Amino acid sequence: MDKSARPSSGDNQVFLRGRLAAAPVVRELPSGDELCSFRLTIPRPPRSRVRVDSIDCSTTKLRVRRSLERGEPGDQFEITGSLHRRFWRSPTGPASRYEVDVISARISARRQSDA
Repeated sequence: MDKSARPSSGDNQVFLRGRLAAAPVVRELPSGDELCSFRLTIPRPPRSRVRVDSIDCSTTKLRVRRSLERGEPGDQFEITGSLHRRFWRSPTGPASRYEVDVISARISARRQSDA
């Protein structure tokens, strides 16, 4: 191994393409910022027992929120961001989950109409 080659300190970049599961939910944080939360569903490979993965996403960026508001549940979005672990106190004690902190979002396909 080349001793001059240094290992990367890490990289946390996420790209997802999936369907918007439901309308985004916006709530005001104690800081006054607005947090927009939504979920993408992403198909699994055909032979998987589980059909989709449901990924929690959030953003405080108004530009991303506006893009999401132009879509409807079932529309396909492409998002970029980074993976974050959120911690909070629940009635049963400390809890956490992973979610994508979204920095960009765009509609890549509209939902097929039933007509």
